[in-house]
Amino acid sequence: MQDEQDRLAAAVAADPRYAALVARRSRLGWTLSAIIFIAFVGYLLLIAFHPALLAMPVGAGVTSLGIPLGLGLILLAIALTGLYVRQANRHHDAQMAAIVRDHGA
Repeated sequence: MQDEQDRLAAAVAADPRYAALVARRSRLGWTLSAIIFIAFVGYLLLIAFHPALLAMPVGAGVTSLGIPLGLGLILLAIALTGLYVRQANRHHDAQMAAIVRDHGA
């Protein structure tokens, strides 16, 4: 049983479609990570260097601009996670299943 699993793993790893899939999945992951990193660092830089901007009131209420921007960062993180999961479910999982199926599993 273990020999068969090892053979399958080696065959899948040698498949050029698998290498392309790993590269696409990695590129997507790094791109989304860079987006959220830049957004969070930008928010921290605003806090550090322009706190007055974040303290500006929104409309006539007591909420400052920093609150919706912070909430926006949280929503951005959730949206990017959802995007990654959607891509994985629609494309990556199906492609991986096809590769494994073609190698006899």
